[in-house]
Amino acid sequence: MIYVALLRGINVGGKNKIDMKMLKETFETAGMTDVVTYINSGNIIFSHAKLTESGLASKLEAAILDDFDLDIKVLIRSREEIGKVIGALPDTWKNDREMRSDVMFLWNEIDDASILENLKVRKDMDTVKYIPGTLLWSVAKTNLSKSGLPKVVGTTIYKKMTIRNVNTVRKIYELMQI
Repeated sequence: MIYVALLRGINVGGKNKIDMKMLKETFETAGMTDVVTYINSGNIIFSHAKLTESGLASKLEAAILDDFDLDIKVLIRSREEIGKVIGALPDTWKNDREMRSDVMFLWNEIDDASILENLKVRKDMDTVKYIPGTLLWSVAKTNLSKSGLPKVVGTTIYKKMTIRNVNTVRKIYELMQI
């Protein structure tokens, strides 16, 4: 099966630095095959046939702790799950000079449509969609400072998600097609 491991909080602001070549070796030593990393924010595409997603996450978290002495949360998504995210993303959503569009991957403990009730969504400027395991959020860059999106940072919910922009998610899905 083909998966992506989404690592939370590595190589951000000079903290939790992990070299992608070394991370690739860690994944291979842990038994993953066809390992490919994509950009430094912790996106690793790989194959594995036996473990469940939670089993893979636990194994990889332990391997990262052993090799880098960092307690990093790992979220695993299958190619099919990422395909559902891609299918739900409007083609017009971009991450460019005019628009910010993000995919917020949710840990199981907050994965429920009711999460929308706990967000400060500005319906006049934010577009937010829930699909199982994920929140999709888009806002015009001119409205970003007034948007509810930045207000998620630092909340309890924020600590149980990992965020990628739509361009990154589309590229991850493309890389998973091998």
